[in-house]
Amino acid sequence: MNRRDSLKALGLIAAGSGVIATACKQDVKKDLSTTPTDRLPGVQDFEHERTQQLYVETFFTAHEMATITVLCDIILPKDDISGSASEAGVPDFIEFMVKDLPVHKIPMRGGLKWMDVQSQKRFGNVFIKCNKKEQLALVDDIAYPEDAKPEMQQGVAFFSLMRNLTSTGFFTSELGVKDIGYAGNRPGVWNGVPADVLKEHGFDTESFFG
Repeated sequence: MNRRDSLKALGLIAAGSGVIATACKQDVKKDLSTTPTDRLPGVQDFEHERTQQLYVETFFTAHEMATITVLCDIILPKDDISGSASEAGVPDFIEFMVKDLPVHKIPMRGGLKWMDVQSQKRFGNVFIKCNKKEQLALVDDIAYPEDAKPEMQQGVAFFSLMRNLTSTGFFTSELGVKDIGYAGNRPGVWNGVPADVLKEHGFDTESFFG
């Protein structure tokens, strides 16, 4: 199993059990091409107004958003099947969800700072300025909870949240839906009563169908 598959598998398990349940409000953001003034069907006035307010608010700094983008694409990079998490609009989704669910604000901001502190200690640079090999080395230390060292537990908790949000955002986007091969509801096709059933009930298929 390659890196993308293993991280995606962990993310799908987590998303299925936790964040995706609390992210039902993600409907307001699942189509990232929707303009902020569009009102989705079934949304009440107060919900629409709150959504518009969240759209115009800014929580993450430009540096934090750049870090989130790098981490998203490490978790779900572009492959032969689909584009990367950032191409699916996941960083914007994460900012929206953190504003929508403020309980994530401190863990996310603290975790992003933790990544920079660790990167500075180990590689002499903030995370986004490290090279790919250095970035992956740090991620590998926190991406697999059962193998992580005790001193990495803060990073493990952050990366688990980051992976959950990334998976939820990606697999509810157009790119993600195509990635898992979900085709949605399709009309059935009726080809008539099967010939063996007609024969069993004494019908001549040729005369029956004319």
